[in-house]
Amino acid sequence: MNETSSQLQVSIGSQSIAGLKPVNEDAVAFNIPDNDTAVSSKGICCALADGVSTAEAGQQASSTAVARFVEDYYLSPDTWSVSHCGKKILSATNLSLFKKSHQYASEQKGYLCTFVGLVFKSQTAHFFHIGDSRIFLLRNGELKQLTRDHCAYITEGKSYLTRALGMDNNVHIDYGKLALNTGDQFLLTTDGVHDFISEQDIIDILSTSIGAQEKAEQLVQLALSKQSDDNISCIVSEITSIAKESLDDFNTKLTRLPFPPPLEPGMKLDGFVVEKELFASSRSQLYLVSDTSSGEQVVMKTPSINFSDDIHYIDRFIQEEWIGKRLSSKYIVKVLHQNRPRTCLYYLMEYVEGIGLDKWILKNPLPAPKIAINIVKQIAQGLNDFHEKETIHQDLKPANILINKQREIKIVDFGSTFVAGTAELFNPIEHEGALGTATYSDPQYLLGHNTGVQGDLYALATLAYEIFTGKLPYGEKIEECRNAFDYDRLRYIPASHYNPVIPIWFDRALEKGVQIHPEKRYLTLEEFITDLTQPNPAFLLDVPELKDKQSKVWFWLMLSSLWVAMLIIVVSLFKS
Repeated sequence: MNETSSQLQVSIGSQSIAGLKPVNEDAVAFNIPDNDTAVSSKGICCALADGVSTAEAGQQASSTAVARFVEDYYLSPDTWSVSHCGKKILSATNLSLFKKSHQYASEQKGYLCTFVGLVFKSQTAHFFHIGDSRIFLLRNGELKQLTRDHCAYITEGKSYLTRALGMDNNVHIDYGKLALNTGDQFLLTTDGVHDFISEQDIIDILSTSIGAQEKAEQLVQLALSKQSDDNISCIVSEITSIAKESLDDFNTKLTRLPFPPPLEPGMKLDGFVVEKELFASSRSQLYLVSDTSSGEQVVMKTPSINFSDDIHYIDRFIQEEWIGKRLSSKYIVKVLHQNRPRTCLYYLMEYVEGIGLDKWILKNPLPAPKIAINIVKQIAQGLNDFHEKETIHQDLKPANILINKQREIKIVDFGSTFVAGTAELFNPIEHEGALGTATYSDPQYLLGHNTGVQGDLYALATLAYEIFTGKLPYGEKIEECRNAFDYDRLRYIPASHYNPVIPIWFDRALEKGVQIHPEKRYLTLEEFITDLTQPNPAFLLDVPELKDKQSKVWFWLMLSSLWVAMLIIVVSLFKS
């Protein structure tokens, strides 16, 4: 049994076993935060998933689905509604599973699972459903099924799933909510439970005075005793008390949460004292602040008051925090979780002592190849950690990379980041034109195309070129490009022109990485880094410089032969 909070209180018990099957492809998870602030702002959640056994990777799919839902929910901004947050998480998870399924299409191996999730917040229960797992509510002795199975029935007793996580690149999620009453009991089950025990059996067990964990165990054992031939899993949640006051929804909270004023050293905000301003632009400010209770130094990012009435800007600013919390990497700046309530709109990040890579490049012209390639490899690993979460940075540039004295890097700034699966339509021309910085961003962004991983790869190749040469692969003219015709007129400047120690195979790897047209570019970061660190034999064949030299040799040989022939003819004519 688990209880928490002086406001909303929920007891949760869960049980999941393989049953008669050799492997358990079900998964269950729940989280009851250990402080009242988190319970008040985020609530209490639980999730259950049933891996589709015929897909061969159902176990991985179900465990991924419940873990991401529970973990990512608490990383989401407090200002997001439960509905908005749950759908974003499930859409991103679905796309990730679908891509894994697609990789094994020829082997008929897929990452598919059903899913049900519950979030209890304030006075409301929010539920999410995909597939044929179920959610039941027992209230005042009456049992009600809250979900409808996503199945198509062929004949009596035979059916197939019409929806599952990982089944398609887009997923339709059933969402519902209802007001809570003290004493309500919610039951989440897989078909290994509800296909083998009756509703009366469920009522009888839930109506007993034992705890939630014992109820879950009894339901599972009853299903097993009734010859359930599937994995058997359930979660029992009992509402022991509800909050006295309802929390505001997303839009209202945005309206209520004001922008902080310009901050000055010495000013205090929510238990943090401002030490100095680190950065300021027309869109945001960064301050070095210290926690008055612990003394820890962190960075506070605040929105610019220039956009206090721009709902799209506010939404993107809030999303930055969520994106940062989802990412876990030694090469990406860490966005911090706050336990104290906020009175203004801002978020906190770890403080990294270092300088921007742009300043480092100016201080270290033509660095040793070993040092330079190590920096490039770190940036590539950081980008790879973005991509593992279906996230594209889209604004990788030297100023967005911090480097310390040990030459360790951190990627920062999530303002232009795109998360696959969280939007039905991607439009890179938003608010102030194309996302990112023209000098480093994929030209395809300006042309209205989202190239995903290849966009970040283009930026990485441009950065690598600049680290090794101090220049840009197409010169300064790229900043003047406005359309496809302008880009087609650009010509790659060999890196060896600026740094004579760069070998031809390395130069051609850089050239392929910064190709304007994606079809000529690398497909993965791994391929690019491999060609930078290991000579690619293909880049040593048909080298243009060698070809030009050979052409010149043949030209002079032919011309010399012609002169000799003409001389012989003239001499013979003269003698005659």
